[in-house]
Amino acid sequence: MNYISVENISKSYGELVLFQDLSFSIHKDQKIALIAKNGTGKTSILNILSGKDQSDTGDVVMRKGLKVSFLSQEPSLDDNATIEETIFVGDSDVLKVIHDYEQALLNPDDSEAYQKAFENMEAYNAWDFETQYKQILFKFKLEDLQEKVKNLSGGQKKRLSLAQTLLSKPDVLILDEPTNHLDLEMIEWLESYFKDENITLFMVTHDRYFLERVCNEIIELDHGKLYSYKGNYSYYLDKKEARVTQEATETNKAKQLFKKELDWMRRQPKARTTKSKSRISDFTEIKHKAHQRRNDHVVQLELNMERLGSKIIELHNVGHAFDDKIILKKFEYVFKKGDRIGIIGKNGTGKSTFLNILTGSIKPQNGKVVVGETVKFGYYTQSGIQPKNGQKVIDIIKEFGDYIPLKKGRQISAQQLLERFLFSRKKQYDFVDKLSGGELKRLYLCTVLIQNPNFLILDEPTNDLDVVTLNVLENFLLDFPGCLLVVSHDRYFMDKVVDHLFVFQGEGVISNFPGNYSDYRTYEDSQPVVSDTPKSEKNDWKKDNTSRLSYNEQKELNTIESKLKSLEFDKNEIQSKFYTEGLSNEEISDLSGKLQSITDTIEEKEERWLELSSKLEG
Repeated sequence: MNYISVENISKSYGELVLFQDLSFSIHKDQKIALIAKNGTGKTSILNILSGKDQSDTGDVVMRKGLKVSFLSQEPSLDDNATIEETIFVGDSDVLKVIHDYEQALLNPDDSEAYQKAFENMEAYNAWDFETQYKQILFKFKLEDLQEKVKNLSGGQKKRLSLAQTLLSKPDVLILDEPTNHLDLEMIEWLESYFKDENITLFMVTHDRYFLERVCNEIIELDHGKLYSYKGNYSYYLDKKEARVTQEATETNKAKQLFKKELDWMRRQPKARTTKSKSRISDFTEIKHKAHQRRNDHVVQLELNMERLGSKIIELHNVGHAFDDKIILKKFEYVFKKGDRIGIIGKNGTGKSTFLNILTGSIKPQNGKVVVGETVKFGYYTQSGIQPKNGQKVIDIIKEFGDYIPLKKGRQISAQQLLERFLFSRKKQYDFVDKLSGGELKRLYLCTVLIQNPNFLILDEPTNDLDVVTLNVLENFLLDFPGCLLVVSHDRYFMDKVVDHLFVFQGEGVISNFPGNYSDYRTYEDSQPVVSDTPKSEKNDWKKDNTSRLSYNEQKELNTIESKLKSLEFDKNEIQSKFYTEGLSNEEISDLSGKLQSITDTIEEKEERWLELSSKLEG
């Protein structure tokens, strides 16, 4: 059943053309994701679909009586209303019935009103729905129904707006980045909700696991054209790769034909026959195809960052609290070369506070943080940048640096870095106030990277970034040789760039887990649920695993894997020096000795790890 037909829509702002003549349709029970680069019109398409904006051309034709709900990135809520009043503002008949029933419960003397409300609850089968709406508010941590909207944080307002959208029970849900401001537990619940419900979705999201598990169609806006893929995210990746390969083949053929036709054009006399005029027209089209090029960039950098010393960052017995809320409790950790750590946990457990303590913005109430003299932080926060009026994109980044040094005396300029992060040379000279929200975040990310840090901290870097940019960022981070610390609710991103987790469980409890997010979920799902066991104990991955080891052996096992990573990093660094031109025999001998020493140490550590692991399993 066709719900919405989009026919030849276009949108431009002055000379800036976002898209032209786009057509597609939305059918009942389809779960469609729209993928495109930031700044190419994703939000504009959603606004046109929802009726918040008008297309310059074409039409959006909706089935008669169709009910559409739209979740925007900037919720429009009444600040003076309570959470409960906000929920019941919707035009759902079921919500009105539940509201009347709850009001009748507050006035038990009016038996007639109560009886009518009770009968309506039965007639609309509202009992299950009442349970559902309270469950949704509970999942989104919005349990205090009398809390005023004006007292809520930005993230809470976004979650309230999402709850309101879900509970309105529309025929079509249009969602703009629904997973922003949700913690991992909320995202996984929403994922299951959408998978299980017979619901029609059209959304923009950067969460690729969400795309994989929820969507059954991907629509991509690429270089002004729409491409439809009838499958999930994995299917889209496979088919897109095949399409891009085919386009490259056709472009190469067009270039060869272009050269041939160019020779012919140069040899032709001025008088043209009808046949030659037709061939000239064909030549123009061939020329266009031959000069097409894709603006996708694969980052393969050998960054020449400032060398980290033996002391990086040490946290000793660190504790911190806000009033009665404990953030950290006797936390201990010594950062090592090559650490790639992800931070996960529910909203409000202190993840951002931890980063501020680490970088010195907040002084811990207990313990101490020791930062090595060679550490150079690059800190991407959620606050973003505050550009001045009249500044251009290139001006912003040059305030922070002109280039990043690479190995062997090479460098990547500010312009080249911007290009890698999908700012064309023309776009670099646009005024910053013309950028979309996602483009601003992308520019901010470039200002952090151009400073060439050796300890990179990213606090929710994936919010508002499109899937294309995320792939570029992931490739950059995979090449990054320094320490990396990331807070993110993007599970796909975390799986790809980190190999170690700090799990913030609340009340100052932080688990140190050796693996990525999927490893952690697999471990959690394998644990037996014991009803009388406190959650902090159930989640402690160390309890059962170390029961056959002594205290000192436990301590050794906990550090041996990270030590191996550090040794592998040193080994790779020494091996790379063998490629340096002009090495003397003495230098080669010295490097060989160091390499042999590290290799021997690695083998020794690996043998000890196997010995302890065998004892553990036995």
